[in-house]
Amino acid sequence: MIDYVATFIFFFAVIDLIGTIPVFIAVISKFEANIKRKIAIQATIISSLILVFFIVAGEPILDAIDVPLSSFQIAGGIVLFLFALTMIFGESKPDEELKSVHTSSETAIFPLSVPSIASPGAMLAAVLMTQNDQYTFVQQLQTTGVMLSVMLVVLLLMLASSFIHRYIGNSGASIISRVMGLILSSVAVHNVLEGIKLYFSI
Repeated sequence: MIDYVATFIFFFAVIDLIGTIPVFIAVISKFEANIKRKIAIQATIISSLILVFFIVAGEPILDAIDVPLSSFQIAGGIVLFLFALTMIFGESKPDEELKSVHTSSETAIFPLSVPSIASPGAMLAAVLMTQNDQYTFVQQLQTTGVMLSVMLVVLLLMLASSFIHRYIGNSGASIISRVMGLILSSVAVHNVLEGIKLYFSI
């Protein structure tokens, strides 16, 4: 049996639900209410499928190309750090990503599914929490179930985003995005350092 509470908290943190809200609020602002709900559902389904794919095939793929998990962790941390820098020093994460949005389907895939929800850190977590040499098949199924419950919370938060938006506004979303960028950068550095420690067995 896995620790359900600890696993839930872990995925809750790494998927960064709070950081997803300002992105969602920003990129759906030009759509009607029914389209917003459709985007939220699509983004949740797509990101869930991506993370489940990494649970099932992530480790075998890394093993097939002879890439250790530590290298994947370092690479994920670097990508996450570069992404965080654009949130802090460039245009705010929502403002920048709005420019690449054209249709509701594109919005559900980018930036919501990837990289906001199914981020490099979340993909890495999915692989690390279901390693074949540490967890049984039943434990992996339990972890997958907990992860999907977190995704349900993501969906509920996105559906409630209009209510949240009335209180924080576009400026508030931009501020939150920059603050989350700072937090995200520290998570990215931690991933890199942990990957280095794992790789060199420090």
